[in-house]
Amino acid sequence: MARLEILAAELNRWNAAINLVSKQTLPDVWRRHILDSAQLFSLAPTGARRWVDLGAGGGFPGLVIAAMARDSDPGPRVTLVESDARKCAFLASTARAMGLDVAVENRRIEQPPAHRYDVVSARALARLGRLVALAAPYLTADGVALFSKGAGVDDELTEARLPSHIAVRRLPSISGSGGVILQLKGLGGVTHHDDGA
Repeated sequence: MARLEILAAELNRWNAAINLVSKQTLPDVWRRHILDSAQLFSLAPTGARRWVDLGAGGGFPGLVIAAMARDSDPGPRVTLVESDARKCAFLASTARAMGLDVAVENRRIEQPPAHRYDVVSARALARLGRLVALAAPYLTADGVALFSKGAGVDDELTEARLPSHIAVRRLPSISGSGGVILQLKGLGGVTHHDDGA
């Protein structure tokens, strides 16, 4: 909790200069962002060693996951991928303040990753079809993708036309936002052609 309190304080401090999250959500940061991110931790495969958060932005869910992983034995090592250098500065500075050992990679998600990961997460990054195309190269063969989605999830699932070998589990968000968590298996090691969705 102490680490997450540092995250909330740093987010408030930095958000005035860099648009990390919507200003309207700051008064409700614990439910809208921290709880919404924390619920992903239990959806990772048992024994996951590497976790990558794509479009890490304000640190959700990546920094929350790293804070939770720090108290797990063994917890996954978290990598945060973000193309905006200012947001990377926030992520690195806040991770240090929280006492977390994370890797912050300032690059575009489309660039091939150096490693495969057991878990890929993304929150408010892109529509599902695009997310699947972005996440697939990052995942191990038995890796899991965890995507936080909002009310339009049904349309995104229809649009994405996922192949039958990809198993999709849909879980209601516990943060009360009306959101949904999509847990996808079978993505790793497969090339998915992005149809622009």
